[in-house]
Amino acid sequence: MVLDVRNNPALLKLDLYCKGIRIDDSYFVAESGRKILRTRAGLGSGLELVLPHGLWTNVPVTEGFAQESPYILFRENDKLVIRRDEPGREEVAIVEASPKPSWYDRETTTGKSMTRVGSLQGTYLGVYPSRVCEYWLEKPDKTNCKFCSVGLNLGADDADGKSVDEVLEVVHAAREESGITYVDFNTGHYEGETYLDVLEPYIRRVKEETGLLIGVQTPPHSDLGRYERLRKMGVNRVSFCFEIFDPERFVDVCPGKHREYGLPRYLDAIRHCATLGQDRGLSFDPWVSNGEIIAGLEPAESSKKAIEWITSVGAIPTVCVFRPLQGTDYSDVPPPRTEDLIDVFGTLYDQCMENELPIGVAPNIHVSLVLLPEECAWLSRNRGRYWRHRARLQLARRAFGWSFRRQLEQAEQRYRSSSNRVAAAAV
Repeated sequence: MVLDVRNNPALLKLDLYCKGIRIDDSYFVAESGRKILRTRAGLGSGLELVLPHGLWTNVPVTEGFAQESPYILFRENDKLVIRRDEPGREEVAIVEASPKPSWYDRETTTGKSMTRVGSLQGTYLGVYPSRVCEYWLEKPDKTNCKFCSVGLNLGADDADGKSVDEVLEVVHAAREESGITYVDFNTGHYEGETYLDVLEPYIRRVKEETGLLIGVQTPPHSDLGRYERLRKMGVNRVSFCFEIFDPERFVDVCPGKHREYGLPRYLDAIRHCATLGQDRGLSFDPWVSNGEIIAGLEPAESSKKAIEWITSVGAIPTVCVFRPLQGTDYSDVPPPRTEDLIDVFGTLYDQCMENELPIGVAPNIHVSLVLLPEECAWLSRNRGRYWRHRARLQLARRAFGWSFRRQLEQAEQRYRSSSNRVAAAAV
């Protein structure tokens, strides 16, 4: 493993998460890239960049800790350059602004800005289709997760409630102009466990009209049979954000989740959903169960134990780096130190490979808010050990890519035929 951010893009991505970046005035000479949005995921509000070797990232710039960053972003001769703030201003990396699609400047037919219906997070489309998580609405005291900014977004970067037609408009625009392959639907807690009921109409339409990969991120439903139903509907990924593996720390950080669900229910859902995908092989419609944690809010050893548990049941970990967002309960909590997290992310790669999990197989999915498991190969001390599984993954990528392109073409033909019939009937 190379411990030099100039030659290790995953280490640079991690270091930028932990330290942020300052932006020199030269950056604003020419407008490029996407504007800074506070995402409804509640975990990031930074500048989207593409690092060397094609690693996409969302870099903190507005938070207080970023103002002390050793990194500065310059525009030099039409290139974006990250330099260290030290004598000589050493060049760290030449990067690119994540491309801003033309549909970002358009409105839906109902008059909503398309970015308030869905936005790109890396190369996939993230949609929070319904009202804000109800933990934010409780009185007299909210019980939202203390790191989360979801309840701060309404009326600013995101609309509260989107119709199925509005979402489909944005999905089609993102598919045609941005080449997305994946749509991720996210909800918070709703009384009566209605979150899957809310999402199902969107899922059916998106799958039927586009054939795109679909992910769902919600609290764990008490009826585990609902996940087999989602699988048959065409969902490809279910993710459960339990955030913290240490039981006592979980209670403090996520009071609403502790009261309504409890950590064991999250873990049971992850385990159950992982078993649903064990007979899928290399089918076109894969099924993946994710357990999501936040590194930096509990000891590194606890995060590593979470990763080991998630992978042991056949699920894939999603590991976020804690970011103290403005306006949140943890806005004054310092971000983690890079050196404390290197082994956490090295463990992420090692455990996925040890358990022969299907990481990095789906085409054109680059995530800006987290380090993907396959990116963490750069942080593993055991990278050379897994050559057999790397070869299998390479074959799987090729086979899946071919099947996926064919499926997209078939869905597009069905959608065009249906649209033509509707247009003819209208005439």
